[in-house]
Amino acid sequence: MQLLFKYNWMVREDWFRWCEELSQEELLENRTGGMGNILHTLFHIVDVEWSWIRVLQGKEDFQENFDDYKSLEKVRKLTAEFHLEVESFVNKWDASMEERLLHLPLEDGTIETHTWGEIIRHTIAHEIHHIGQLSIWSREVGRKPVSANLIRRGLSSAFVDSVDALQADSK
Repeated sequence: MQLLFKYNWMVREDWFRWCEELSQEELLENRTGGMGNILHTLFHIVDVEWSWIRVLQGKEDFQENFDDYKSLEKVRKLTAEFHLEVESFVNKWDASMEERLLHLPLEDGTIETHTWGEIIRHTIAHEIHHIGQLSIWSREVGRKPVSANLIRRGLSSAFVDSVDALQADSK
């Protein structure tokens, strides 16, 4: 599970770098799907991840207003601020947390119940879903999308350890 969060964070950073070459107008241009434009979709990814982690921790969730973050620099700054709390929670995740229950009150007064494992996987899948939308939009503006490839990112500690062992053996 931690590996998939790290993957999402790496891909997100790649998208931020990708966005550096676009104008403010291109980042905010109305598009079909997602949150309606590239920048708002990136903002939404960050906000939703942080919101679910706060809910799991029993902390108050408040919605940030995109109108206050209509620049790439502001969304990146928000990401950095939220990331500290999110990463700390993700790094402390263990198997005992999987089946904990989260009871969510709905607007109609009913309660919806989910396991923490379900919520954490939803959070991961949510970002991957929106990254797919960004990939489509990148083609629409005539640019190559960020690679969604999980391999070749050096995320697996077993891989890193085996490469280190092979390099040590070859010396």
